[in-house]
Amino acid sequence: MTSAQSALAFDERLPTELESTNAETLRQIVASQFNENGETVIHVSDDKGKPQPVTLTPALAQSFLDVLRLVSSGRGFQLIPLESMLTTQQAADILNVSRPYLIKLLERNDIEYSHVGRHRRVKACDLLTYKDRRDSERAKLLSDIAEFDGNNDLL
Repeated sequence: MTSAQSALAFDERLPTELESTNAETLRQIVASQFNENGETVIHVSDDKGKPQPVTLTPALAQSFLDVLRLVSSGRGFQLIPLESMLTTQQAADILNVSRPYLIKLLERNDIEYSHVGRHRRVKACDLLTYKDRRDSERAKLLSDIAEFDGNNDLL
């Protein structure tokens, strides 16, 4: 891999074996210091080799661990700011549905959207709100089915 290729973000390529190995090492270090109820402090050496403390909030530490987990498992990923305006294809890909099905969701007003010219755009935060609601409803239905099965000896 050339240095130009290795400079590409992970939404354009998969991590190399070395990157995956290094990410796993860093993930283990951060995880060993992780404090779910408070700040996580890790020490990083500056350019003179002097250790400097870096304090991570729980949300930042968890996000960092999630990214490191993806890279260490050899998977690419894409960061999407919540205020981003997504195309219908990008939104469909995030929901793992077809673009025509997403258009039906938009036309039923299940997800807020706007028009840019003649194109529909979906704000990432609106899409993720819908996805959370959909996933919660699915989880409740599956739980209800499992409870029904258990109560009626159908397992």
